[in-house]
Amino acid sequence: MGKAIVLRKYGNSDQLKLEDVEIKKPSEDELLLKQTAIAVHFHDIYVRTGLYKTLSLPGIPGLEAVGVVEEIGEGVSDFFPGDRVGYIDRNYGAYATHRVVNKKLCFKVPDFISDEIIATNFSRAITVQMLMEMVTQVRASDTILITAVTGGVGKIFAQWAKSLGVQVIGTVGSKEKLALGKSFGCDYTLTYDQPDFIDEIFDITNGKGVDKVFDSVGKDTFENSLKSVSICGHIINFGQSSGPIDPIQMSLLAAKSLTISRPIIFDYISERETYIKMVQSVFNAFKNGNIKTPTLTPYSLKDAYLAHDMLESRKGGGSVFLKT
Repeated sequence: MGKAIVLRKYGNSDQLKLEDVEIKKPSEDELLLKQTAIAVHFHDIYVRTGLYKTLSLPGIPGLEAVGVVEEIGEGVSDFFPGDRVGYIDRNYGAYATHRVVNKKLCFKVPDFISDEIIATNFSRAITVQMLMEMVTQVRASDTILITAVTGGVGKIFAQWAKSLGVQVIGTVGSKEKLALGKSFGCDYTLTYDQPDFIDEIFDITNGKGVDKVFDSVGKDTFENSLKSVSICGHIINFGQSSGPIDPIQMSLLAAKSLTISRPIIFDYISERETYIKMVQSVFNAFKNGNIKTPTLTPYSLKDAYLAHDMLESRKGGGSVFLKT
């Protein structure tokens, strides 16, 4: 038998209960992993509370983990028992000691990077790769605006973009985080609700506005995102942590010939060949130092509720993960 965190009803972190579960055998094209490090993200909290009703109850939360291959199913020739493997899956089930995963979702983890780094930061980093290289092309000549720049994706985004020579403006939720945003590579940091926000943007850009806005906050920042972007600029919304964006009139885009995108990572990694190229780009960014290794905060699987409490407190503690 294996162990897993099972959510039987929505609620506080005490609803995350460790239970015995059957270890399934891998079918065709599947791998059985003994998991070593499991990601904990805000998405998991939204699932647990019922804000996202995307997990059928009772169910096992979690989308991302790293482990060692214990057994392979029929038709698997590119993975072997003993391989270190990571994955992200749009289906839940990662909060467990063991998991069966389709091989097309998996990638081998190179020796120079730890299971814990991949578990906590791979989906964030590949999201940044998607945004900078697939959804649009970020160039050294660009000035970009990143909302929530001290968040999990934002801090990786700022570091990676700055390593390419991009001018980076980041927004934060409080004055206390302004310096932290700069520590991740931002040239300028602003609080998203400061009264002179738009004036500051146009002062920084000599009246032009930013070339691209990467907005993960949504409702609370989208109006300023529209106002901040330059003529023929591009707004990429990849999250709505403050709530869904109200419907907009197309005439608002026509006023400056703007484009808007709303990408989802799972669509971009649906083709295996493209996925592996994106994975390699992420590994190169870690290896070349474009992304600094974050502080890691481990919790045992049985203490998943404490990991959620830490994340919800927003008091820091680094990248949170579960160890088995």
